[in-house]
Amino acid sequence: MKTMVIGADQLGNIPKVLQSHGFKLVSHVTGRERIAQRATQHLPRGLDLVVLLTDFLGHNVMKAYRQAAIEAGVRVVACRRSVSAIEQALGLSHDSKQ
Repeated sequence: MKTMVIGADQLGNIPKVLQSHGFKLVSHVTGRERIAQRATQHLPRGLDLVVLLTDFLGHNVMKAYRQAAIEAGVRVVACRRSVSAIEQALGLSHDSKQ
């Protein structure tokens, strides 16, 4: 599943954990740039999932990306920036890791 992560300057081991569950990180946006805060957001083609890291993301940026995902028919999950929070939001368990 092609995945885009919005929020946080650094993702740490989140991409590795997503990959171990079959998700491919195709884009990461910190949300700090002015253009991300004011413009209508566009998602990469063929995207399957948008992950919003709520503890590192402003309300307006989150709203814009959530709306873009809904309009594109892309699944959206919102959670804190931690591996366990992401796994919980996606309904994954630690046991399913390889």
